[in-house]
Amino acid sequence: MTNPVLAEVVRSGFVESVHRGALVITGPEGAARLALGDVSSPVYPRSSNKPLQAVGMLRAGLAFTGEDLALACASHSGEPGHVKRVLELLSAAGLGERDLACPPDFPLHVPSMRDAAEPRRVMMNCSGKHTAMLTTCVRAGWPVAGYFAPDHPLQQALAAAVSSLTGEPIAHTGVDGCGAPLFAFSLTGLARAFGRIASAVDGPSAEVASAMRAHPWLVAGTGREDTALMSGVEGLIAKAGAEGVQAFALPDGFAVAIKMDDGAKRACAPLAVSALRYLGVDVSGLEELAQPPVSGGGQPVGEIRVPELR
Repeated sequence: MTNPVLAEVVRSGFVESVHRGALVITGPEGAARLALGDVSSPVYPRSSNKPLQAVGMLRAGLAFTGEDLALACASHSGEPGHVKRVLELLSAAGLGERDLACPPDFPLHVPSMRDAAEPRRVMMNCSGKHTAMLTTCVRAGWPVAGYFAPDHPLQQALAAAVSSLTGEPIAHTGVDGCGAPLFAFSLTGLARAFGRIASAVDGPSAEVASAMRAHPWLVAGTGREDTALMSGVEGLIAKAGAEGVQAFALPDGFAVAIKMDDGAKRACAPLAVSALRYLGVDVSGLEELAQPPVSGGGQPVGEIRVPELR
């Protein structure tokens, strides 16, 4: 199946590039209400998996709440506030930066990157998730060593949680950029899981949703799309993933998942705003995300154009 063009990059009135992909909107019952492209074949959701994994960690005994739980769901920017809290959480679990399996990296936040003397594991955007994984192991009495292996009790518990939230078996298990297991399933399953988390009234799913809503900066960071989406739409939970993935959901259980074929993320934010508009959400505070400019000579000369969903 050839996915449709979901975005056009227009420069000086000329269509310079196009992005194909798939988009699905699911209702509170978890069924697809609108589908563009192939929304049933498995994809790697990348970091959009994190809220689902956080639910699994809470089910396994993790006691994080509030800011700390938001960091467990995060692809943080490595700003000082992110790094400080991750180090504090590691220390509270009797662990240190050396116990993190994620690779050393520089912050995504450019000013913080310029201040960094060298790449560090704690600066890597997935260090909050890895810290939560390690802490879950300590709480559950599981070995800390090898916590990232697919056959480790932690990862088996997280796989079961992801499958229950998506309503699908995991189609494939790979290795994410941070070294942790990566579970593949359909875009519809991803949206369904987000809808279940966002609409939950109690239990681990409700705790994850509450933490993300209360602390959008910790989930991403300064100038990041997830932070802007959650700050701009009351009750929304949102989590992007690498390779052109975006998922989000409203408290009523309506949810959206997007995957761009070419892995480019630049169309995800305007598509997200278009989907929110389709769902009747006031998007007046998201103008910058809705129409990111195409620049020439330091001035706007075009736009990224996405369809009006019907």
